[in-house]
Amino acid sequence: MFFPPTFTAPNYVPKSSNWKRNKILVFSAAAFLVSVPVFIEAPLVRWLPSLSLLLTFGWVWLGVRLYQGTHTKLWGDLLLGFSWSWLAGSIYWGWFRWEPLLHLPIEAIGLPFVLWCLWCRWGMVGNLFYLGSLFGTAITDLYFYLTGLIPHWRELMTVDPALATPILQDAIAQIQTPWGISWGIVLTNLLLGVSWMALQKRENHWWVFAGAVLTTILVDSLFYLAVLLF
Repeated sequence: MFFPPTFTAPNYVPKSSNWKRNKILVFSAAAFLVSVPVFIEAPLVRWLPSLSLLLTFGWVWLGVRLYQGTHTKLWGDLLLGFSWSWLAGSIYWGWFRWEPLLHLPIEAIGLPFVLWCLWCRWGMVGNLFYLGSLFGTAITDLYFYLTGLIPHWRELMTVDPALATPILQDAIAQIQTPWGISWGIVLTNLLLGVSWMALQKRENHWWVFAGAVLTTILVDSLFYLAVLLF
C-alpha cells in the first residue's frame, strides 16, 4: 500500500515479516520449556541429582552453539535463559527440597547476572524467559505462604510416598477454604494481568516472558487436579 511521504501508517507491518507466527512460536517454546523441569527434570533429579546438575552444562553448550548461528540465535538465547532455571531446579530439588524457605532464593541464583545482562541489553529473550519463570515461581510460593501450606510441603518431602495421602487431603482442605480460593483468584489474575501487558508488546522477549508466566497457571492447575485425583 502506498502512503504519501508525510504520512505513516501507525500499525503497518510488512506481510513478509510473519511477525504473528514468530510471536506464537516463541510463546509456545517458552511454555514448553517451563514444562520441561516439571515433567522431565523433577523425576530425574529425584533419583540422579548429579546427572541433572551436569546436564546444565549441556544446555549451556547447546545454547552457545545455537546463539552463534545466524538463523538459530534466538533459540540459543532462549536455551541460555532456560539453563538458569534448570540449574536452580537441579540444586534445590536434588539437595534442598525438604526446606521450602530455600526454594525461591535458590531459584533466583541467576538473578544478579540476568539483571546485569538486561541492563546491557544482551540476551533479552533468554533473560526475560528466566524472569518470567522466576516470577511465576515467586507467585506460587507466595500462595503457599498465604494459605499455610508450607508445613505440608516439608512433610511431603520427608514422608514415605505411601503415607502422603492424609497430608495431601489436609492441604486440599486448606486450599478449598474461602481464604484459599480468594487468594487463588487474586494471584491468578495478577499472573494474567502481567502476561496480558507483556503480550501487548511486539518484541520476541516480551512474548517469551508472557509464555513463561502463563504456563505457571497451567502447571499449577495440573498439580491441583493431580492432587484431587490422588
